[in-house]
Order: sequence, then C-alpha cells, then structure tokens
Amino acid sequence: MFEAVEELLVEHAALETRLADPSVHSDQANARKLAKRYAELTPITRVYRAWRQAGEDIEAARELAAEEPEFLAEVKDSEARREVLTEELRLLLVPRDPNDEKDVILEVKAGEGGEESALFAGDLLRMYLRFAERVGWKTEIIDSNESDLGGYKDVAVAVKTRGGTEPGQGVWARLKYEGGVHRVQRVPATESQGRIHTSAAGVLVTPEAEEVEVEIVANDLRIDVYRSSGPGGQSVNTTDSAVRITHLPTGIVASCQNEKSQLQNKEQAMRILRSRLLAAAQEEAEREASDARRSQVRTVDRSERIRTYNYPENRISDHRTGFKSYNLDQVLDGDLNAVIQSCVDADAAAKLAAAQQN
Repeated sequence: MFEAVEELLVEHAALETRLADPSVHSDQANARKLAKRYAELTPITRVYRAWRQAGEDIEAARELAAEEPEFLAEVKDSEARREVLTEELRLLLVPRDPNDEKDVILEVKAGEGGEESALFAGDLLRMYLRFAERVGWKTEIIDSNESDLGGYKDVAVAVKTRGGTEPGQGVWARLKYEGGVHRVQRVPATESQGRIHTSAAGVLVTPEAEEVEVEIVANDLRIDVYRSSGPGGQSVNTTDSAVRITHLPTGIVASCQNEKSQLQNKEQAMRILRSRLLAAAQEEAEREASDARRSQVRTVDRSERIRTYNYPENRISDHRTGFKSYNLDQVLDGDLNAVIQSCVDADAAAKLAAAQQN
C-alpha cells in the first residue's frame, strides 16, 4: 500500500509544478482536469506525511523511553495516532467513483398507494430540496406531474453544486445512495378511520451527462408532442407544448411538459435522456466487469426497498446499512447527512474489504 502512496506523492508534486505554470491555464479544460486530480491527491499526501511523522515520533520516543520510562506514555500516544492515520489512509486509497463530482438529475415517482403515494413523493421531493439548500446546492425542477391533492405522480429535479467541492462531497457522491424504493408507514390524509397504511415511492438518481459524454444520433430519436396534463387551469394545457423523446435503440423515454415553449420542453427532455443513457451505459459496463466494483450498498438495483419512513414512531430505517434513528421529522426537513453518511461508510468498508482480498 505504502509503495503506491509514494508514487502518488510524486504525481502530486508534479501536478503542483504543472499548475504553477501559467501556460497550462491557456487550456481551461485541461487545467480543470489537472486541478481536480491535484485536489484528489492532496488529502492522501497530507495524511501520509502525518503517518510518516507519527512513525518518526514513535522511534524518537522509544529512544528516550530507554533512558527515561516516563516517555513510554508518549510512545503509546504516537502508536495510537499512527493506527488512526493508517486506517484513514486506507480509506483514502479506496478507488473513487469517477462520477462523484458530477451533478445529478433526481427523479421521484409515486408507486403503490395511489394518492397517498403521490403525497409521499411530494414529501421526498421537499426533503431533497431542503437538504440541497442546507449544503448549498442549486436545484431546478425540470419536469413535474402533480396529483389532484398536491402531491406528485412524478417529478424530475436537477441538483448542482455552486462551485468546486471537496473530494467525496459532490452531488453524485452524496445522493447516489438515494436510488431505490422508499416505503412510508403513516395514517394517510385520505384515511377516515385513522388506520396506518403502507405505500411507496421510487427514487432514481443519475449523474447529469454533458453533451460530449453521450453520442445521440438524430435518426435514433422519435419525438412526439402532446398537450400537457396536470391540475387544470394552467396555460401550459392549452397548446401541444409537451414533448416526449424516445431513444429507439434502447427504448429509453424522456418527457417534459413544465415549460410553455415546445422548444424549452425538448431541451429539458434531452437533458433527462442524456443522463438516462449515460446511466444505462455505465450500468452495462458494471455488469460486464462486475468484479471491478463491488458494494454492499446497492445503487443500481432500483427495485430494492432501501428505506422505511415510519411516522407513528418518528423513525427512519435504512435497510442496507442498519441505520436507524428517531428524528424522522428532522430528516424530512432536510437533515439527511447522518443517513447518507451511513451509506458512504458502508460502501467504503465494502470496497476496502474487496481491495484487501485482491
């Protein structure tokens, strides 16, 4: 492990030199790529230097302890610090998801449960919007289909950072674990006898693709226009402005009806389609090279029931990691960090275990 770190230190120093050269910044795309890699290596470099210093401190304290036993306590402290740094370094060396710094398109779809499921989908949307607000991300609702009682049959929202992020703190790095079936247990607004019902909503999270990442041939697309639907009265319902795009080779469909302009709806639908095509290509690559990336935290299988929101007990449970807490009201208000961190930690532990076996 530590031989690999020495190589990374050499790479880090070389990147520092290159980034200090003004001519490198004439190519902004390349400069951003170099800066991103430099930011990835900086924590590894910092922790490794601290780990190496702790080793030197241990040796010095042992020499002193041979003459004066009171230095034995310093030996133990330095050894404990080095053990912590060793574990931190191991985690930093776990291969990172190349999409971690990407922005995402997050979709919430009502499932079993009719109107109650649509209301729950609206609660999930609000939770993600509040979470994004807490961490300083930007959000943009791309498409939505509201239910009669104010919930959502389906809704798509773009979530973006406002600038550079620390490694592991990008939008995809944090939200990729949200994909799956979310189950709610509560007394629905439509229930007259106070009985607890169980319903569900699905969440799909895909990294937002740049145009250059996904090649789309115009002849592979079927574009249909139709009249927007939704709670009555909006001007969007009076013209054939809604757009549905079907990618014929894969059968993947994306639609948008939020905007008044057919052109705007087409552009938004293309954003969703690009992200879905990128996600499909990456999932296919993962299936073909399944040994390359294993994780106990499954982020690809969208049919897996991942989490339960129990209102009577104010409890939230993540079934993948065993996380459980009794602050559901705060989580639904956007306090998602602890839940997400349990997934991040479980994923890192699984990857670390796999790396140690290889």
